[in-house]
Amino acid sequence: MYNTHMQIVTHAKNTINKYSMLSHGDSVLAGLSGGPDSVCLLSILAGLRAEYGIELSAAYIDHGFRPAETPLEIDFCRKLCGSLAVPFTAKAIEVKSFAKGSGLSMQEAARELRYRALEEAAASSHANKIALGHNADDQAETMLMRLIRGAGPAGISGIPPVRSHIIRPLIEIERTDIESYLNTGGISFVIDSSNLKNDYVRNRIRHAIMPAVKALNGNAVKAMSRSADIFRDEEKYFDIMVTKALMRLISRKTDAMIELFMAPLEAMDNVLLRRVLRRAAGETKGLRGVGFVHIEDMITLIKSGRAGDRIYIPGGLRIIRGYSTLVITSERPAQLGAYVLSAPGEVVLKEASLVLQCSIIDLPDNTGGQEYGDGRRTALLDADKAPFPLGIRPRLHGDYFYPLGFGKRKKIQDYFVDEKIPRDQRDSIPLLVHNNEIAWVVGHRADERYRIDKNSRRGLKCDIKPLKFL
Repeated sequence: MYNTHMQIVTHAKNTINKYSMLSHGDSVLAGLSGGPDSVCLLSILAGLRAEYGIELSAAYIDHGFRPAETPLEIDFCRKLCGSLAVPFTAKAIEVKSFAKGSGLSMQEAARELRYRALEEAAASSHANKIALGHNADDQAETMLMRLIRGAGPAGISGIPPVRSHIIRPLIEIERTDIESYLNTGGISFVIDSSNLKNDYVRNRIRHAIMPAVKALNGNAVKAMSRSADIFRDEEKYFDIMVTKALMRLISRKTDAMIELFMAPLEAMDNVLLRRVLRRAAGETKGLRGVGFVHIEDMITLIKSGRAGDRIYIPGGLRIIRGYSTLVITSERPAQLGAYVLSAPGEVVLKEASLVLQCSIIDLPDNTGGQEYGDGRRTALLDADKAPFPLGIRPRLHGDYFYPLGFGKRKKIQDYFVDEKIPRDQRDSIPLLVHNNEIAWVVGHRADERYRIDKNSRRGLKCDIKPLKFL
């Protein structure tokens, strides 16, 4: 623990200088909750304004979680800023509705909206830097939390001291030293009641695990902080290697999809491959929800999977192995539209990348139930059992048919599962229907009820061709 108030300020200055957090003329917005960390941060930055030639403002973000406490905290923060001659603003965010609409947990939603609100406050005050009060204990807790969840070195490297224009001057100062700074300076602060509960993983780590870790090693927080530095340095080196690797790997790319050449991936060492895959997933705006176990599943798909194999990751990310490429995409699966075929002719099914052609042909006598076509590229149905107009649509809940040669009724969902049709392709498979009754699962199998028999005189010949080849 530091012995003097100035030693803590000096340590904060050393951190600022070590990571080049501030430049002369910067305008800095400090996140201020009223808690000990943010109050210490604001106090130190206020004292360093002249030395660093910076302007300083502060913002309180109301998450709407503690309506009974929030007004008192805002009032405290406003008065504190007034005493330090620091412009102050308070912004409210709607976490619950955002979490529900985005599918995020309350904590994830709160974090995302909090950063958005800070960015907006910084823009309003013309600040080019945002300072946050994360300390060395937060760093250690984050490392443990990510390790428990199965993170790799990038995740275990913890909270970055500088990320873009966000700076954390207290990141190497322990919580006990922050409290000492406030106590020796006679600086008051408020306590967030939610930090005292064990409702969240971080709080359980803080209250149950960290005391045991510190009992084993009194310098554990400093040691973990040094480890985080080492991990970050190594990740910077790997980032350069990953960038170079991706330049050779990318075949195609959009905001929601990236396609990589398979051969170099298959030959790549797992140490580099893990990082390449994480970066590639991040490029599709789908990195949230991708954990270490998902990366390992992707590696297994690359090393031992077959063309057409795929895996699904929470958050809507899909990884599809092709013959020569690997596709990582967060695009929504294609959904076939509804079409009508009023007479013999053809219809373009753009969502399925197919053209369906239907024609009427005369059948020879005594067909004897002979089957025509394989049911995949071609199907021959009894034209009198399936007269025009015919519909083409995607599957609906409860759909069923009688697979040709099987005879028994089968739900479309069960058929797709049995045929191992990937679930992200099922809504783009066309169904040829007569009076909403399935006559052909296009590209797969015809229905027994529409088969050619000895009484059939006219056939409905149906063919599909890939749209890209026409």
